[in-house]
Amino acid sequence: MSGVWVFKNGVVRLVENGAECSSGRRKVLVHVPTNEVITSYAELEGKLSSLGWERYYDDPDLLQFHKRSTVHLISLPKDFNRFKSMHMYDIVVKNRNMFEVRDM
Repeated sequence: MSGVWVFKNGVVRLVENGAECSSGRRKVLVHVPTNEVITSYAELEGKLSSLGWERYYDDPDLLQFHKRSTVHLISLPKDFNRFKSMHMYDIVVKNRNMFEVRDM
């Protein structure tokens, strides 16, 4: 894969021939220990709860989780259909070795 890496608004993207590089594949969040694809917030909340994350009810427009032993906060859109790869990577970074993002 060739192209130029562009840093914009705190995000790095590969740009090829003047367009953003995209595999055209949908990304999914996978719980690594069980190899399960997360398909709902109910599933995700169960996995996060088992890792010590608690629901945080400060913002009615977001689904948020906080871990008492850290300063981390996971903020997700209320609608699971708006759950994008940037949200998935946020979960992966804050839960090393427990989740990963894969192409579907």
